[in-house]
Amino acid sequence: MSPRGAAPDAAAARVIGSRRPPGRRDPVGPGARGPLRRPPVTPPHDLFAERLLAVLSGARPVHWMLGWTVGAAYEQIVQLAPGAPLGGGTGRPRPVVRRCRAFVPRPGIVEAYATIGSGDRVSAMAFRLERGQDGRWRCAAVEIGGARVTRQDA
Repeated sequence: MSPRGAAPDAAAARVIGSRRPPGRRDPVGPGARGPLRRPPVTPPHDLFAERLLAVLSGARPVHWMLGWTVGAAYEQIVQLAPGAPLGGGTGRPRPVVRRCRAFVPRPGIVEAYATIGSGDRVSAMAFRLERGQDGRWRCAAVEIGGARVTRQDA
């Protein structure tokens, strides 16, 4: 037995079972702040709105969208991008996504719209995202300013 009357094994168990170092008596110890919090996950429509704005404002090249689009959506963006329809223009502030909202008609499909602000000018864009078999979200359609852009067959 130890000099204080407790068995050595009991003292060791008390230290091992404790979350604080021996001799520490304050109530705060490791993990007292609660569980680790993960950073919030940004929804795919918010990420895509920023990416699409960068291309349609002329800040990024069109080929930056290659892995993010399917089918005719890439062709739509190719037709739109040279005119930079959402660009701020000279003397205007850089365009930013003011708001982006989404509607989920069924699992794996997101239809979203975003309002774009550049100074006192406000524009709109809408797009449809579809989740592929690989789990990645890709754009399937794009509309700017309420008019759907379709490919002109020559």
